[in-house]
Amino acid sequence: MNKAIYIATSESNSGKSMITLGLMSMLIGKTAKVGYFRPIIEDFEDGKSDNHIETVITHFGLDISFEAAFAITKSQLIKKKNKGKIGDVLDLIIEKFKHLEERFDFVLVEGTSFSGEGTAIELDMNVLIAKNLGIPVIIVGSGVGKTLEEFLDGEYLVYDSFKNKEVEVLAFIANKIQPENLQLATDGLKSILPKEVLVSAIPVVSTLDNPTVKEIVEELDAKILFGAEYLNNEVGSFSVGAMQLRNYLLHLKENALVITPGDRADIILGALQANESANYPTVSGIVLTGNILPEESILLLIEGLNSVVPIISVDGGTYRITNKIGSIQSKIYAGNKHKIETSISTFEKYVDLDDLSNKLSAFEADGMTPKMFQYNLVKRAKQHRKHIVLPEGNDDRIIIATSRLLAMDVVDISIIGNRKQIEHKVAELGIAFDFSKVNIIVPIESPFYEEYANTYYELRKNKNVSIAMAKDLMEDVSYFGTMMVYKGHADGMVSGAAHTTQHTILPALQFIKTKPNCSVVSSVFFMCLEDRVSVFGDCAINPNPTAEQLAEIAISSADSSLAFGIEPKVAMLSYSSGSSGKGDEVEKVRTATEIVKQKRPDLKIEGPIQYDAAVDMEVGQSKMPNSEVAGQASVLIFPDLNTGNNTYKAVQRETGALAIGPMLQGLNKPVNDLSRGCTVDDIINTVVITAIQAQGL
Repeated sequence: MNKAIYIATSESNSGKSMITLGLMSMLIGKTAKVGYFRPIIEDFEDGKSDNHIETVITHFGLDISFEAAFAITKSQLIKKKNKGKIGDVLDLIIEKFKHLEERFDFVLVEGTSFSGEGTAIELDMNVLIAKNLGIPVIIVGSGVGKTLEEFLDGEYLVYDSFKNKEVEVLAFIANKIQPENLQLATDGLKSILPKEVLVSAIPVVSTLDNPTVKEIVEELDAKILFGAEYLNNEVGSFSVGAMQLRNYLLHLKENALVITPGDRADIILGALQANESANYPTVSGIVLTGNILPEESILLLIEGLNSVVPIISVDGGTYRITNKIGSIQSKIYAGNKHKIETSISTFEKYVDLDDLSNKLSAFEADGMTPKMFQYNLVKRAKQHRKHIVLPEGNDDRIIIATSRLLAMDVVDISIIGNRKQIEHKVAELGIAFDFSKVNIIVPIESPFYEEYANTYYELRKNKNVSIAMAKDLMEDVSYFGTMMVYKGHADGMVSGAAHTTQHTILPALQFIKTKPNCSVVSSVFFMCLEDRVSVFGDCAINPNPTAEQLAEIAISSADSSLAFGIEPKVAMLSYSSGSSGKGDEVEKVRTATEIVKQKRPDLKIEGPIQYDAAVDMEVGQSKMPNSEVAGQASVLIFPDLNTGNNTYKAVQRETGALAIGPMLQGLNKPVNDLSRGCTVDDIINTVVITAIQAQGL
């Protein structure tokens, strides 16, 4: 039974970081506790740390300190080798790995990066480490600058190095391959490797190789003059502004970095204006060379602009600075969510995750952890891709969430909003945003506007709605978005970041309506606690449900729980447990429990029961010793909105739990409501669960 995997390469810039991120994302979705370890890392300055370790730990929220995630630095290794003490190095690596192995169900081990001093011994060290740790290997090879023959010869030597030491190679990933050569690389590797080795090929992804302005600032030790909030801008090209402005503008390319002496006010202002113009490409940043700053009047002019790209000043001549920028090798760091999510989605697209998972591990951890739950949500959403409409397209959070969802490649998206305003906000936010993949809609300009208004009129004319009223309402983003779902032009809608709950769900209640045999729309939150995921309902919609409505909420919540991979054990909460309590509220819960038992005898349900008896095994067994639910409830049904809303918020705030939702239940088609205080992550999670609902759950 494998408890770890080793990622190895034989050269620098192989794209190993992408493989690490993709594997970590996959493992967290399948294994309760995943650790991360780099036996040897590059040297780092005092007060700083290894960028890649920090990226993995931060992005995936791993419970590992920086010191625990590595064994030794490159310079320390060379000193030990020169003194003949490689054995001491291996002892240290094994000791630190074993500590992690004891703490985690699975450990992802990443080999060296073949940069800086000591590259000649790195392949042998990787083989030696994998051998002594007793774990199998995934080899990553780069196709950059190689013929097919050169690539295959080189990678077979790497494979042979591990096999000669009896280290099992589970998979081989050919990375950074030209798209037209993917099949050639795959077929070539399969022809030289044993058939049991899983072979995959991943194309070059140019955006991952593009440095950000932040990396350029760090490499050049530059001073930031303007636009510090946009340092994650990716540099797709760079050029020197030495000619006259009218000629230089012709040389701008998308995501251009402008390099020019600091006294060239014409180039600086022209580049800023080009960035604002729809007729010229986006400018990612401006580098001012020669340690020369623009005149005070020019600085004042720039300072007063609404949106400014990063402008940095460096000490050095234009020629030398340009060469240094051209030699920068981009890295993935924790703050660049777009590159991380692009890496993960690319890995998942080109690697057979099921085959790889079967090879990596023959076991699955018990229970459903939050990380596993979130991973499985995204995976399920991708299986049957759906189209989600976001009516609040001018909200910054919606725009950022859309950018990240596009990078994740999980859903198709329509945004309701003004395209020029959205373009302006994207520029202000400094985010990557592929407009070609998003449908941006202005309701009154839509070719479906008249059709939607007529449909609404026919559905509601018996409620004294006129055609003029219908047209007015179809200009409202919530009504238009809901009608897209009703007509099948979108599979689901997510709104509420800038609108009330009533504004979001009223159109759905009017014409999407409830499912057969369902008289009430309710909601659930998926509460991602430290060691489990619980379903809380109803915490958002029904103020004071009757016993019959409470029973229906419980049944809907149990079905939602099961649909999302959580075994439903339903606790009908009250201030009393069992048969001892008296009072109208207790009786309501008791009646609701009996209704559920009659309608759904297949469900495990207990009620009335107190919260502590529902979730704490010791308390549950003492109060209700023969219950199948007490102490292990996964679905908690609150008697009223006051109790449910306050409880979910208290649990969220006091425990740090992630609350995904609310997810509405009972509608014929999925429409979900956001809190007006929602975060970007809340929006992404809600879009994903809406997509899953749209698959027919």
